[in-house]
Amino acid sequence: MVHTGNCTVIPDQTATDAGVAGAGVLLSFIITNFLSILLSGIIILLGLRKSTSAPICRKLLLSFSDQQIITGIGIQAVGLAQMKTMVPYHFFIIWMLSLLSTATNLATLLALVNDFKRDWVMRWLRQFFMFVNMLLGIVLGVFILKSVMMDLEPRLPIGCVWEVESKPAPSNATISVIGTIAVIAGNVIVFILSTWYLHYRKNPKWLKSVQVCGLIVLVAIGVGATVRVVLLSQAFGSPPESIRLQGLGERDWGFGQLLTLLLLILPVISTIEIIRGETRIPPSQVDNDMTLFSDGELALKPQKDFQPNPLWGSQSSLFKR
Repeated sequence: MVHTGNCTVIPDQTATDAGVAGAGVLLSFIITNFLSILLSGIIILLGLRKSTSAPICRKLLLSFSDQQIITGIGIQAVGLAQMKTMVPYHFFIIWMLSLLSTATNLATLLALVNDFKRDWVMRWLRQFFMFVNMLLGIVLGVFILKSVMMDLEPRLPIGCVWEVESKPAPSNATISVIGTIAVIAGNVIVFILSTWYLHYRKNPKWLKSVQVCGLIVLVAIGVGATVRVVLLSQAFGSPPESIRLQGLGERDWGFGQLLTLLLLILPVISTIEIIRGETRIPPSQVDNDMTLFSDGELALKPQKDFQPNPLWGSQSSLFKR
């Protein structure tokens, strides 16, 4: 029996949804998050040693990050669009994948903040995606929190949290409620801090410490979300028996599952083109590098490392410092 959005009749079984919880989809988010954090760590480490700007790693990281944040926003939008038919189990998996997307985006911001500062279009485009991702994550978190607090029947659609009568919460719900609230609050706090970090005009001495500490926190978030998804999903773990998934569709490999993994090859192809010299990108200037190339010669004058938004100029900016 498949869900039809009816909140009065509890289905006997839950239909699988490989589009949001299939093996290929989960692996795509997990692999992209792992590679992005690894590349961010390499870039930050090389920046500490001041040995190279790592242009290849920067390009590859930016490609993975752009792909991850778009797919993260997309899968959250799908979850909200299907809230009248999607059960809390799939909704929670989407929420965990959104955390992986957020961790990937923040790791990229930590490593490539100077690149974003030098181009106001990239900076505000990144800001827009960060805002949309945070907003969707909060909405999903509110649905999850509501379903836990009212002990929603796991085979009913998540949208029924606003229609059915609440039941006494189970004894172990306190930890889940606290954890959900902490994640929602963390999304807001991290968004505020990352916005300030992105638009801060100077490169303070403590920038490297923030990068290292932030990367450690993001590694913990990525590992925690990955472990939770792997253990909970049908594709790799064991979902709760109360969900009663119909069939093993989330473990099957079809074209849609392979496509999500094949898309990971595109950033690698771009990197190969850069290595072969077909595409060139400017070197990174970190720690207020005072040199630039002008007419083929090295000129000793300051490089402008923060490009203000020309639409309203630097005088009216909220982030002068």
